[in-house]
Amino acid sequence: MPDIAATVRLYGEPLLRMPTDLYIPPDALEIFLDAFEGPLDLLLYLIRKQNFNILDIPMAQVTLQYLKYVDQIRLHNLELAAEYLLMAAMLIEIKSRMLLPQRKCDNDDEAGDPRAELVRRLLEYEQIKLAAYDLNAMPQLDRDFTRPQLFVEQSNVPNWPEVDASDLQRAWLDVLKRATLTQHHRISRQELSVREHMSAILRQLQSARFVEFADLFHGQNGVPIVVVHFVAMLELAKETLIEITQAEPFAPIYVRLAYSPA
Repeated sequence: MPDIAATVRLYGEPLLRMPTDLYIPPDALEIFLDAFEGPLDLLLYLIRKQNFNILDIPMAQVTLQYLKYVDQIRLHNLELAAEYLLMAAMLIEIKSRMLLPQRKCDNDDEAGDPRAELVRRLLEYEQIKLAAYDLNAMPQLDRDFTRPQLFVEQSNVPNWPEVDASDLQRAWLDVLKRATLTQHHRISRQELSVREHMSAILRQLQSARFVEFADLFHGQNGVPIVVVHFVAMLELAKETLIEITQAEPFAPIYVRLAYSPA
């Protein structure tokens, strides 16, 4: 007769028979009972397991099964069995009251069902338990998902501080003052082009990374030429072709070519 493949393996080897030295921990029953959250949880488990109608509990069968569970733990863990014993006493009382003949009240109404209070507590507990399951099924941080973290690298393009208008005005007055000291008293007609001065400024800035504001006017003799040169510089700044910057207030003002967009 061919050997039947074992469905249980121990350390990769098939287990063909029950081990003779099987060790059962003394707290095995305590671990089993810890799966229930209390007497109501155990009682609800017994009712739902056998598909009993919770509104019409067969007290004899449920009480018998419940007492079997309690007897298993009473000798191993008395503290754990205490609250279970209290529920067992309640079940026995309800079972005894149901065995007695029903009495009629003075108004000929039947007495209340002895199981009513127990049913109410079981229904409330079941609702709370289902709500707890629903809450636990909701996604939880660090259990079902993690919060993403995005690291944004800063741009390598430096962000130079803007030049205050008063500082620019002060630097311009200094340049204009020096231009008036070197002017020649000669009356002549001269055509000046702002566009030509704009091109000259761009050519001057291409050969240097930074040019100090006053150095930008070297070689521009005469107040009219200096004024046109200054207007050309302002037009380039307006068209974002150059940048006028300074490290801090009252510091030297520098002019440079603007960075081209990536």
